[in-house]
Amino acid sequence: MDASFDTGLYQLRGLLARTLDTANSFMRRFTVTGWRYWLVQMLSGGLTLTVFGSIFALSLALSNFDLTEGGLPEQEDYAVTFLDRFGNEIGQRGILQDDSFELQDLPDHFIKAVLATEDRRFFEHFGIDFFGLTRAMIENARAGGVVQGGSTLTQQLAKNLFLTNERTLKRKIDEAFLSLWLEARLTKRQILKLYLDRAYMGGGTYGIAAAAKYYFGKSAKDINLAEAAMLAGLFKAPTNYAPHVNLPKARARAKEVLVNMVQGGFMTEGQIVGALRNPATPIDKTDSAIPNYFLDWAFEEVKLLAGGKHRVLTVKTSIDMTLQKQSEQAVERHLRDYGKQYGVSEAAAVLMEPDGAVIAIVGGRDYGKSQFNRATDAKRQPGSSFKPFVYTTAMMNGYTPKSVVPDAPITIGNWSPKNYGRSYSGPVTLTNALKRSINTIPVRLAQAIGRDKIVETAYKMGVKTELMITRSLPLGASEVTVMDMATGYAVFASGGKKAEAHAVLQMIDSKGRVIFDRKRDVKVEQVIPEKAIGYMNEMLVTVIEAGTGRRARLPGIKAAGKTGTTSAYKDAWFCGFTGNYSAAVWFGNDNSTPTRRLTGGNLPAMTWQAIMNSAHQQVALKPMPFVEDPVAFAKLHSPSQAAEGGRIKDLKANRGIQRLTPEVVVQLDKLSGLIRVPQSEPRVQPLRPSVDQNTGEKKPQIVSGLIPMQRPENSGLLDITKNWRNN
Repeated sequence: MDASFDTGLYQLRGLLARTLDTANSFMRRFTVTGWRYWLVQMLSGGLTLTVFGSIFALSLALSNFDLTEGGLPEQEDYAVTFLDRFGNEIGQRGILQDDSFELQDLPDHFIKAVLATEDRRFFEHFGIDFFGLTRAMIENARAGGVVQGGSTLTQQLAKNLFLTNERTLKRKIDEAFLSLWLEARLTKRQILKLYLDRAYMGGGTYGIAAAAKYYFGKSAKDINLAEAAMLAGLFKAPTNYAPHVNLPKARARAKEVLVNMVQGGFMTEGQIVGALRNPATPIDKTDSAIPNYFLDWAFEEVKLLAGGKHRVLTVKTSIDMTLQKQSEQAVERHLRDYGKQYGVSEAAAVLMEPDGAVIAIVGGRDYGKSQFNRATDAKRQPGSSFKPFVYTTAMMNGYTPKSVVPDAPITIGNWSPKNYGRSYSGPVTLTNALKRSINTIPVRLAQAIGRDKIVETAYKMGVKTELMITRSLPLGASEVTVMDMATGYAVFASGGKKAEAHAVLQMIDSKGRVIFDRKRDVKVEQVIPEKAIGYMNEMLVTVIEAGTGRRARLPGIKAAGKTGTTSAYKDAWFCGFTGNYSAAVWFGNDNSTPTRRLTGGNLPAMTWQAIMNSAHQQVALKPMPFVEDPVAFAKLHSPSQAAEGGRIKDLKANRGIQRLTPEVVVQLDKLSGLIRVPQSEPRVQPLRPSVDQNTGEKKPQIVSGLIPMQRPENSGLLDITKNWRNN
């Protein structure tokens, strides 16, 4: 057995040796020398790098298999017609795919303009054009910058369908693999048609059909050569080349497209002469009353409510077009008149009803120049306008407007907040602290009640942005949106009921069925106790009547609100409300550069006043909850409530609520002046002792809600403290 095994191994080794010799003899026939040797080495090395590079690229593109597992992504082909609160059509939103025409129905000069500019070899390559990529690299090197792109039309479609606009190596690899997948799944004509239907064309429009109607007021089938060249020029950068934003730039871009058509052999010079002499002119959009910022925001709400089940919808919204226009004018007027003086270039505003129904949105100065909605998407520090959330939380935890807290230096770790005037007032009531926008008071309140409770209150009141729990949270260091602040203040106007910011009142599908009705489908709940709201409304009224928000006064109308100014004067706010509306206004710069000492009590308060003054014209004035309502006011200030109003928060004594008898208050006032009752408020008088009918002994009178306390034998502060603790 062993001998046979050894013999077999020997024979196998011999066979392998002979085979190797034969192979070597055969390969020696292909031995090259000289320059051929180095050529073979380069080709061999290149092949090796290609193989390993392909394996690496494939590993990066594995995620694309998940993207394409279900085929082409579902198109969000919502066709939404928006109506205002009175039933008048105000605009449309949705990705428009006009199936009424085929690719051959489009003008031939438009197809040529697109191909000449975006992908001249579209019908020749397989999704990736190496020749075009090389040409683009050469042209960019000559120009010293990027003047030509190397992506094919198929790659651009892959990006539009599956990817984002981030400029990373992984995105380019994903784009290449997905373009190959598209070429394998679709014909060239299908890819071109899909590209023309899905591409963003500026002005909130998608696809050539929507763009032709938006810019020229006509069907895509009817555009001439000059208009086709201008539309084809939008694919590169629709915001920069939109004709209603910068017409000279759009025409210059259209000229480039016409030249490309000649260079690419799609047309002759004689054929483009007419288009060069008579460039396209878009229809006038300057007087357009379309509330684009509002429609963009409402469209997102529609998609959430529809849930993909309904695509063709008619939506009745809460917008009032008259107030929308007046709000836009108020913002623009103040920016135009005072923008240079204060170094401020942008503003945003939201006007809503107490239940959260949005009446107007001003997302910026010019939607055509910037579609970024500063009212709903921009996150900014609210400064002192956030303080009402702190005080509301305090009202829910035993404080009252008359509670006294010391305005004095405070240090938490290495952080020492300062007041605006760099001075301190000693003991002050919470009403006075809010009216004067003192910084140390909300910081002390946050230390006593907990910052987590403040965040919880803000969320209850409608703030959707995530709040960071930091030491500076009470002073408005955590970023929010203008919509957040308008919603939060709407809870004060509603008497503590939930205010959910919304635009959609009713949705009707293509068959006329009501699929959503807010009155029917949404229930309103009480989120903040009425007592706390009553206290807050009383306090916030003083801010406008005698505090930092005096420029926001509304003649003959009870209004309440709060100013807000952030560090370095980067952001200025005014947020406020009446019995009818809530509104928030922000001023600042997009790049967060400081303004020239702009405060919330200046332009924001003035703009807020202009917006609210317009909103209250020819409307029935509603009373501010618990301030102008006699029954509610009397209930809020009933004897039982007055007893609770005597509570004073001692922030240094275990964060507990101490109830002091009037005698102790008088003693403290005499000894150290730690507590001073404002002249406008009645001073607490000592209670007269009662006499025992049997013994004739005098006994201290006990009042419900207050802890009885014996008068100290001496008038010293130590004796008072001792008796206080004993009780």
